Amino acid sequence: MGRKWNAVLALGIAYIVAAAVAVADKGLSLSGTVAAPEKASSLGKVASLGGITYHHVWPPMKFGWQIVLGSFVGSLGAMLGSIGGVGGGGIFVPMLTLIIGFDPKSSAAMSKCMITGGAISTVYCTLKQKHPTLDMPVIDYDLALLVQPMLMLGVSIGVICNVIFPDWLVTVLLIILFIGTATKTLRKGVETWKKENLIKNEAAARQSEQSSEENEYTLPPTEHDAAAEKTKSSDEAVSIWKNIYWKEFGLLAFVWVAFLALQVTKNYNAICSTWYWALSLLQIPVSIGVSMYQAVGLLKGKRVISSRENKQGSPKAHQLMVYCFFGITAGILAGLLGVGGGTVMGPLFLELGIPPQVSSATATYVMMYSSSIAVVEYYLLKRFPIPYALFFSSLAFFAAIVGQRVARKVINLLGRASFIIFILSFMIFVSAISLGEVGISNIIHKMSQHKYMGFGNICEYHA
Repeated sequence: MGRKWNAVLALGIAYIVAAAVAVADKGLSLSGTVAAPEKASSLGKVASLGGITYHHVWPPMKFGWQIVLGSFVGSLGAMLGSIGGVGGGGIFVPMLTLIIGFDPKSSAAMSKCMITGGAISTVYCTLKQKHPTLDMPVIDYDLALLVQPMLMLGVSIGVICNVIFPDWLVTVLLIILFIGTATKTLRKGVETWKKENLIKNEAAARQSEQSSEENEYTLPPTEHDAAAEKTKSSDEAVSIWKNIYWKEFGLLAFVWVAFLALQVTKNYNAICSTWYWALSLLQIPVSIGVSMYQAVGLLKGKRVISSRENKQGSPKAHQLMVYCFFGITAGILAGLLGVGGGTVMGPLFLELGIPPQVSSATATYVMMYSSSIAVVEYYLLKRFPIPYALFFSSLAFFAAIVGQRVARKVINLLGRASFIIFILSFMIFVSAISLGEVGISNIIHKMSQHKYMGFGNICEYHA
């Protein structure tokens, strides 16, 4: 538990230090803040932010090597993101920036469209699957109901931060968080691999002992045998209608509809007007209310996170607060960076002792709600072109289905679920390198052009 609090403290210090430096930088001269003209082959969409001209670069959509290579990389990212439960934003954003040619902010918005497409198809596949060892769905609805409302609240904050925060601050936060979570997840994968080896060795020893006996006495099935048997049967699809916890599903849908209604209504009011902020603040009681309802049920023992490895006793209040904190942090990072909230939620679920299959499915399920809300917000801010969004979202949709099929076959073939954790760690590490490289390159370019690198003003933003 001490390591978790150290991680929280380090993240908080990074926020404070970065904000202080940016505020100091705000007082510098704004000379050279007008963006340079974009390439003639790109469509420049101008936005004004705090008196600074920013060009959204939207390349014309035509068939060429960029589309072919981008489609291949995007499909690979969607497949791996579907398996690991991270969405794939760490691959989508660099692909859209470096290959297709979008500007960084538009790439983050486009990435959310692709994450939503992949998440929808992944959730459809997992709705029919059972838990690997328990008689329950592979999606832990009680866990989702605790973190999803906070995740969506974080996304709304993150989208606003995407408009305001300077690129260097985003890059610093990204590198610190992703490298830390990738390392932690890799250790968890190695630990799970060792446990699987132990179970396999025990099973082999029992089988050898049984075959060496001359009599026909059959050993009674052990806990591991029962788990293995259920793992085999868990792959069989069941009726969606019987495999959904409709009460929890309804509450999650209510949060999504409430956020959607608030976002659409907010669009008809001037930015920073009284009604704009009133509608924005209404998201807080909706999200906190539903999460508190679930937290109270867990504390009183009326509800239980069944997938937890250690189910003895109800979770403590401070533990639930930490889970909600990580949920809102994951949402902020998702909206800010254009990645899936699974980058934070996946490792957190694994630390709770959630099986890899359940962790991936539940993270993707809550990510579907949060990323779709982010798409609506980005659309209302006019942050991405519709034709590109439809094309790459459809691509991610079908690629994620392939990823789910491959994952099930690999689990059945190897008899191991730990490879999901290794893919999760790999995706987070690749995201840290690729997104970090894009961010650092952008910072160097702005420094060479003596451009303003402080905070912007959301009230003066015009798409």
